[in-house]
Amino acid sequence: MTVVINMRDGVDEEKIRIAARFILRGELVAFPTETVYGLGADALNEKAVRKIFEAKKRPADNPLIIHIARLDDLERIAREVPPEARLLAERFWPGPLTLVLPKGEDVPDVTTGGLDTVAVRMPAHPIALSLIRASTPIAAPSANVSGKPSPTLAEHVVDDFYGRIACIIDGGETEIGVESTVLDLSSERPTLLRPGGLPLEEIEKVVGGVEVHPAVEGKPVDVARSPGMKYRHYSPSAQVVVVEGAREKVRRKIGELVEEYRSKGLRVGVMATETHDADEFFHLGKTEREVARNLFKALRELDKRGVDVIIAEGVEERGLGLAVMNRLKKAAGYRIVRA
Repeated sequence: MTVVINMRDGVDEEKIRIAARFILRGELVAFPTETVYGLGADALNEKAVRKIFEAKKRPADNPLIIHIARLDDLERIAREVPPEARLLAERFWPGPLTLVLPKGEDVPDVTTGGLDTVAVRMPAHPIALSLIRASTPIAAPSANVSGKPSPTLAEHVVDDFYGRIACIIDGGETEIGVESTVLDLSSERPTLLRPGGLPLEEIEKVVGGVEVHPAVEGKPVDVARSPGMKYRHYSPSAQVVVVEGAREKVRRKIGELVEEYRSKGLRVGVMATETHDADEFFHLGKTEREVARNLFKALRELDKRGVDVIIAEGVEERGLGLAVMNRLKKAAGYRIVRA
């Protein structure tokens, strides 16, 4: 039996204490952050963390992010905290930025996928912060079965995990809609491992030039130093195709692809910023913030509507668009059509 706690109207400390008790007992609790819903366990409890991997069917070498609510906890989680990390934490925490740092002794190897580094962030969501303060630092990947689109609504978590975890906190729709940006500060030069809710351009204003890891563009890696680097991610059951190019050319190409797939007897869904004639359509919004917020919801919704193919409109790869395209390309298995 999974306890679903309604906190759509804001933080309720009594309900937070109920959820915190599950965490402290070594159980799993799904909770909202500003990015997506997380599937949380006591980050320093090896047995509890293993339950995350079992529930998600997540490969053991795919590291987790530890969520903290106090800067003091950073000293406990990380062996070293370089000056750049302090600058970025002061500027962007709480917020959608994860820092990869040398691992502290208190962190079990299972949490970091066996790495000597640890990924840590402070979420900018009152429910998440209250839950962590009432319990302990929480290891939390996205609250979805591995490989599927991340959840931005409690209903998405219910679909994947009801009856399999102790508790789900329903805090309504998440604000950003894509996961945190991951920046590696454990090596000589700051390196972007995963684009996310904090644009790269904002980070570079603080620390200068940032190297972009080849995995961001889909190059294969042997060792995943961050979530989202190595394994299949964000994929619905339907085949996904991404169309890139100038706006008008993209619009025409989507129309052509709809007819091509329909001629093969397939049901076609389209997710785009402008209306298209398809079997199913999901409007992503007009701004990059709207597109990011609606991205995973669109993939899940079109899947529920029973389409065979999802055609997705590509966006410009700057700002939040870099994170959106990173997710879309992975969802499509890098099936990209250039208009």
